[in-house]
Parts: sequence; C-alpha cells; structure tokens
Amino acid sequence: MTAAPDPAFDRAYGALVGLAIGDALGMPTQSMPREMVRERYGRIEDFADGAADQPIAPGMPAASVTDDTDQAMIVARLVADGAGSIDPHAFAAELIAWEQVMIERGSLDLLGPSTKAALAKLQAGASIEETGRYGTTNGAAMRIAPVGVAHARDGRLIDAVVEASRVTHNTGLGISAACAIAAAVSAGVDGADTAGAVKAASAAARDGEARGHWVAGASIPARLDAFSPHAHRLGAEDFESFLHAVVGTSVQSQESVVAALLLVERGAESPFDALCTAASLGGDTDTVAAMAGAVLGAVHGIRAFPEEAVNRVLDVNGLDPAPLARRLLAVRRSSTKMR
Repeated sequence: MTAAPDPAFDRAYGALVGLAIGDALGMPTQSMPREMVRERYGRIEDFADGAADQPIAPGMPAASVTDDTDQAMIVARLVADGAGSIDPHAFAAELIAWEQVMIERGSLDLLGPSTKAALAKLQAGASIEETGRYGTTNGAAMRIAPVGVAHARDGRLIDAVVEASRVTHNTGLGISAACAIAAAVSAGVDGADTAGAVKAASAAARDGEARGHWVAGASIPARLDAFSPHAHRLGAEDFESFLHAVVGTSVQSQESVVAALLLVERGAESPFDALCTAASLGGDTDTVAAMAGAVLGAVHGIRAFPEEAVNRVLDVNGLDPAPLARRLLAVRRSSTKMR
C-alpha cells in the first residue's frame, strides 16, 4: 500500500528548498546596485552565472547557493542532532570551520559582519552573552528557517530562536528579525496561507524585540505593519521601486527582513516570480530571496517552485535536504506530544 502524502513534510521540505532556490537566484546580483543589475540582466527570470566582476561570487556557476543555504544547513543539522536545541559553542565552531573551508576554496563568500565580529570576540575569550552584543544584521534571520520547521509557535519557538541567535545576534533587532522568519516558516508548516504566515511573523517579531540587548533601530514589525497596506496597492514596477528606495534591501535586519516578508505577501500566487523580483532589486539579494523562499516554500510546499528549478539547484550544489526536513519534523512532533 502506498503511504499517504505528508503535507507537513511537503511544507518543511519546501521551506529548505525554497531557501536554496531564492539564495541561488540572488547569487549573481548580491551586493550590486539596482541600476547595474538592470543594465546587465534586465530582470532576473532564472538562475544566472556570477560574472567575473561579481563582488562576492565571481565566476560562480548558475544555480549555486551561498552562505545563506550553507549556514541554514548547519543550523538544521545541529537542531536535529540537539533534539531542537543548539549548543552555542558547537554552533560557533561550525561557523568558524565553514569559513575556513570557504577561504581555502578561494571564496569571497565569507561570514557576515555581525557574525564575524561576534566569533572574533568569542575566540578572544568573551562570554556567549556578550559576543552578539551588537549583532543587528540579517545573519541570524537568513539561516533560522530550520528552527521554524522544528518548533511550533505555541511551543518554545521564541526561546529556540534566541538560543540559535545568541552567539552572533544577541540584540532585540537581530532576534526580532530571526523570530519573524522562523515564525512565518512555522506557521507555513502548520498550514497557514501567506497572510497568516506574515501575521505570525509580525507577532513573533514583537516578542523578539524584548529579548537580547537593546540597540537603537526601527522596529521590524512596526515597519512591516506600516508598509504592507501601501505595498498592496502598488503595481509591479512601483512595488519594486518601493522595496528598493523606501523599504531597503541592505544587510540591516529592519530593511531586508521587511522586504522579504512584503515579497512573501506579493508572492501568494506566484512564489517563484517573487523570488525573481527579490533577485532583481540589488543589495543583499541572495539573503532577501532566501528568506522569502523559505517562507513561501513553507506555505505552498515544494510545488511552489518549478520542478526544473528544484532539480537544478539540488543537483548543482549536491543538496539533499529531505532527510533533514524529516528529522526536523520529528523534533517538532516529539515536542508537541510532550506538551
């Protein structure tokens, strides 16, 4: 007898693959100004090679993933191995080892600014509570999707996000950003639509603001809630200009995470097209598209993305996220039974 389909697995797998697809679409345009993206590519419609003068991924083959996917897979494995928890010292060691491999390969795709600064402090003897004291960028949010798969929102999701973020992004901004993406993914795994996922993101982001060290900066949920009604009224071209010029697509959490979630709303009917839009905006395109891809994959399942795109990104990068998706779901189901 054929086993019945598992909708939760489809969405969990979709989240991990969607993250990779978004990441790979944004690879050739990352850290480029929008004007240069338009001049060179027009609008991203499919995977493209990294050009020789690409500032971070020169010469990378089309459909290659970057640090977003690599680090998310590290988080996924550690969360699965730890029955839902991450040991911060083990996580730090994994990130340091990952960067060393990248350096040995001659890659320019290394640790982000907050993560690099935090790990340097840790190696110098600072405590885990202090290493991420000033981490406000999107590094925690870009790799947090597996935590959203492993934890339901009515469980210890926020605590698990804090645990996974503390070593590098132990600030209200960094944690709020990661809570937003994790909660949106978790809501998707539970069967929420895009509106429900974004609503969950906003609520969790508000909870996350109260965690970690205080730093000055605009509120992620306040920006999301303020921008969303206006974004809904815009046509495609005006929407893209609004994301680029008003919302922002930099590595700063209050820009890129809000942009990603607005793209999730826009991508309710055409998820892959939304990721192509993200990749065309300029700025931190790979991360914006990766975060949006994780949420859209969680909401719509693997069918959100063209089969050809799924196969290509998995083949080019030698990825097989299905076993990790199953292990993360097992953690989720085990913790649910214990409550």
